[in-house]
Amino acid sequence: MAEQTKSCASTIPYGLHGNCYLNITSRCTLRCAFCPKFNGRWGVQQYGLRLYDEPSADDIVAAAGDLSQYNEIVFCGLGEPTRRLDVLLAVAERLCSEGVRIRVNTDGLANLIHDRDVTPEFAGLVDAVSISMNAHDELIYNRHCRPRHPQAFSAMLAFSRCVKEHVPEVVMTAIDGLPGVDITACQGIADEIGVAFRRRVLDVVG
Repeated sequence: MAEQTKSCASTIPYGLHGNCYLNITSRCTLRCAFCPKFNGRWGVQQYGLRLYDEPSADDIVAAAGDLSQYNEIVFCGLGEPTRRLDVLLAVAERLCSEGVRIRVNTDGLANLIHDRDVTPEFAGLVDAVSISMNAHDELIYNRHCRPRHPQAFSAMLAFSRCVKEHVPEVVMTAIDGLPGVDITACQGIADEIGVAFRRRVLDVVG
């Protein structure tokens, strides 16, 4: 798989589980205590994912190369891809024209940081969205995710309700093993919103 050829050789695409993951930013809306980069590591499995320059849409498409071998394309790195929403959508538009399935892994705070409902912009471009719920209430969420913006937990839930109207497949996830997190309650929240739920495991990254 090709990598960006700028100085410091930032990794843009990386392959896992038969999918092509696209690493488009290192910037985050959250400062999750369990995130590898806040524990001094910038890697996922064998890939170093620290970006020294944020790639353009052209850079990303060129680096991705031939996508025919992959099950799906996933916007996911050690940053929040919706921080670069315009680039994400531009790349998704170009790649979906090739008939590939596209998923966005997100913290669900795009509406909050962009100060508008962005979810209609996903329609027709994004096939699936995975939202990191991470906790069943605001207190536990704030303890582990350390959001930069107030009301992040409620904003994440509101995003989840909105995006399901525009994207065919929506999954909320939470990490089993984080102190105080009630996985059954997280499942209940996803059920109430009307989306799927996936249990993740603490310290299993990638």
